[in-house]
Formats: sequence, C-alpha cells, structure tokens
Amino acid sequence: MPMTVRDVLELPALQQAGPRVLAGRDRLDAPVRWVHVAEIPEIADLLRGGELVLTTGIGLPPDDDGLRRWIDGLAAVGVAGVVVELGRRFGGTLPAGLVEHARSRNLPLIALRREMRFVAVTEVVHSVIVEEQTADLLAKDEIHRIFTELSVEGAEPRQVLREVTRLSRRPAVLENLAHQVLAYETGPLTAEELLDRWETRSRAVEVPSGTGYEPRSGWLVTSVEARGNRWGRLVLLCDQEPPARTRVLLERAASTIALNQLVARDSSSVERQARSSLLLSIVTHSAPTRDVALRARGLGVVLEQRRLLGVVVRRRRSAPGTGADGTANRRELLDAVETAVRECGLAALAGDVDAGGTGVTLLVALDETGSDEAALGSLSAALTRAGHRAGADVVVAAGSVVRTLDLARRSLAEAAQVADATVHTAEPRPFYRLHDVRLRGLLYLLRDDVRLQTFVERELGPLLSYDQRHGTNHVALLETYLVEGRNKRRAADAMSLSRSALYQRLELIERVLGVDLDSSERRLSLHVALTARDVMRAGGPEPTG
Repeated sequence: MPMTVRDVLELPALQQAGPRVLAGRDRLDAPVRWVHVAEIPEIADLLRGGELVLTTGIGLPPDDDGLRRWIDGLAAVGVAGVVVELGRRFGGTLPAGLVEHARSRNLPLIALRREMRFVAVTEVVHSVIVEEQTADLLAKDEIHRIFTELSVEGAEPRQVLREVTRLSRRPAVLENLAHQVLAYETGPLTAEELLDRWETRSRAVEVPSGTGYEPRSGWLVTSVEARGNRWGRLVLLCDQEPPARTRVLLERAASTIALNQLVARDSSSVERQARSSLLLSIVTHSAPTRDVALRARGLGVVLEQRRLLGVVVRRRRSAPGTGADGTANRRELLDAVETAVRECGLAALAGDVDAGGTGVTLLVALDETGSDEAALGSLSAALTRAGHRAGADVVVAAGSVVRTLDLARRSLAEAAQVADATVHTAEPRPFYRLHDVRLRGLLYLLRDDVRLQTFVERELGPLLSYDQRHGTNHVALLETYLVEGRNKRRAADAMSLSRSALYQRLELIERVLGVDLDSSERRLSLHVALTARDVMRAGGPEPTG
C-alpha cells in the first residue's frame, strides 16, 4: 500500500523534529504521491495533487490574506498535507489565521518544533515510492505474462481463477447475470464460507459497469464481456480498498475468461478435424454450398439430393463421469457415436462442434425411402449397445428433415435447441424432437440469454430485494398462489397462513411489484418469470471449485 501522511510523520527524522498536527487530523491516512520542498507562495501551480509539501515558510506571504490564498491553492490542487518548520519565519508558533484556515479546508497542517534536514525525509519517502512503483510495474508485467499464457493455452475459468487467487491471496468467484456461481477459488476461506447465501449477497452488491469496489461488502467486481455482450461478473473478496494493480489483475482475468470462451480447442485426428470443420462451415454458412458438397463427398458422405437431418448427442448432467476431463469425455462420446453410425449403416458427418460444448453434432443424409424416425431409433439403440444407455446416459436430439443443403443449418440449429431444452428437464426416451419441447424446456434453452435474465430481474427483482431486506418469503408465496390457480384457500393452506394474512401479503406483493394480480397478462408474465428463475437456479451450470 502507498505511504500515507501518518507514515511519513512516523519516520525517525520527522519524529526528532517534534511534529505537531494542527489541522486535518482525520486526513492523515491520505496517500503521499511525492514529497516537495517549496519556499515560494505560487507552488500550487507546479503541483498535481498527492504531494506532501515541506517548507520553512521564509518565502510565504507576509499577511493573513496571502497565507489564506496559499492554503486555498494547496487545498484546491489536492496536496496530501503541509509540514512547516518553525523558527526561521514564524518563531515558536504558526499564525492563528493560517491554522484556522487550514482547519476550515480540512488540510493536514503539521508544525515542526525543531529544525531538521528535509533531505532526510525526501530520500526515504522517494525511495519507498520508487520501490512501490517498481514493484507495481513488475507485478503488472507478471500479470500480463501469466494471463497471456493462459489465453494462448485456452485455460478453463477455474484455471484463471486459481491464478487470480494465487496472485492476490483472496477468494475469487465467477458468476453469471442470474448470480449463479460458475467457478470459484476459495483462497483462505472454505467453500461453505465463500458460497453461503451467495445469490442473496450478490444481489445486494451493485457496482457501475466496468470495475468497481463496494466497501460495505468488501467486493471488487468487474464485468465479463465477450463481443460487447456482458454475460457475467468476476468478484474478488477484499478486506480493504485494493491497490490499482489488483484491479488490473481482475480485469485481465476477466478478459482472459471472455476470450477463452470464444476459442474452441480440438485435439482429435485429422479426419475428425476435417469433418468437424465441414460441419462448422455448414453451421456458420462460411462456405459456398457447392464447396461443402464437394468436401463432404471427399469424406465419403453424399449430401446432394438427400433428405438431411440434424442431430445432437449429449450426455445428461447426471451421467457418471461428466465432471471429469471434458476433452476425454467428448472424445469418448464421439467414439461411441461414430461406432453407432457405422453399425446403423447411416451416411452422416459427425464432429465435435456442439455449441453446448459437451456433445457431438451429426448431419445425417437419408435417401427418399429412409425414415427419419427409424434412423433415430436405430442410432439410439446402437448407442445403448455401445455402452451408453440412451435416454438415461445421453440425449439424442433431432431437428426437422430438410431437403437442401442450404437448409441444413436450420436442422442442426433446431437439434442443438432441442438438446439444450431437454438434457436437464425431459423424461428419458430414445430421442427427442421439437414437439417434445414445452415451456420449461424453452426457458431452459434461453437460460443463459441476458434478455431472459434481465426479464426475470425486471419482473421479480423488487420482490426478491424486499425478501432479502426483511427476511420474508413473498416470492415463494407468489409462486404458490399462481401454481394453485389463484385459489386462495389452497394457497393459504400450502403456506400455513390464515386467509386474512394471505390477503395482506398479496396486497403487499402488488405494492412492491407495482402490479395488479387480477390482470391475467401480469399474472402470466410473473408466472413465466418464476418458472424461468427456477430453471436458471436448478438447471444452471454447476460451479467448479
């Protein structure tokens, strides 16, 4: 931490001079950027703020008005304080008018009762400041080197947070806009201490966009953004205002996490890379249709004049081993899918380009007589025989059948959406289609969309904040009331309330949210927001720590 006025006053050279604080005692912890020896009244014009001014006063104005202007100039520029050596100009005391004006400007004013060599102070303070600046530059250079390496390696968020905690010795947490913990490093705390009531605590901490420190909670927070879209926050728990280099550390870590989320790594064979690259060009429309068809034919799959079906195969979250090495899991799943495709005799491109990051994407080419339902059933059964209990271990999700390569992207996108919506919410079955996606599945599909998170906060935020401040459960009461179809008797029984108490709380909910619960449109909006919140809380990504 930088030296303060108090630190300088405690130096042996100053202590021997008998310092006496005459004004601005509550500002002695102001940081000292530099020490400046000055004997001219116009010194304020040469300063930038943060300096500790040392003077004997021999060149100061002779009158009280001039001394007040001198104090005003120093206070206006933001000096850290003024130290005046007595004896040469002012005798044994400073003028009362000078002292009173320094007090009115709350400017630290210190009188030295004995003479001293100013150089004994400037040498020490300047060496400390230079050392601090050098250490700061070295630390920033180390931060740049470490996080550049992590960016090149495509490090996972937890690896990035591990470095943040190692360098800062403080706990670090990555959360999304719904205040769900995505990854964390505990530092000196336990996981229970760090994450206890995290959502409630996080909702109470609001900082401006960018990086900010909230002293009440001791949180240093910075936004995590990718391509201009803010999707999360990186939090560092601090016991006091952190130095500038800690802010640089947190911002650099946030940039590394955002960048690495845009980079897809692949360590599979050249043939698999070729198939994945071809599928990616279909998904992104980055290559002409003719080129795609030619490249697919070169890989042994004919896509022209075929009925095309997009399929995504993903592990369920509850599947054993899903918390292990992600790359190994994807490779194992890709092996199983390729085996199943061969066993079924399907013509298909398979690759590791699933936007969800955990599955395998296929584009199946069917002839005019082939049944898409039969193909999906065969694929599911083959995966079961390959050791993956389809419907329990993995999800097979499919889009619509399309007849041209130009529309293949749509079928692949639909398959990914169905997989997103069903992998955590649907009952086990051999495979899933678009018609299997209901409201809860649709909301799960949109759970990471900032617009949905914003909608939930807009609809429920005031009531969530009210419950947090007062230790109440009005959100749960509102959800029960809507789930019970506005049947007040059943809602009161479910919440163990009297009818009159229920009415009072419903009226309070209307006031807090500014809504009329008799409005069917507002009830629908609130019910959707409550369901979306449940989906985001129950189906959100599991934090790693």
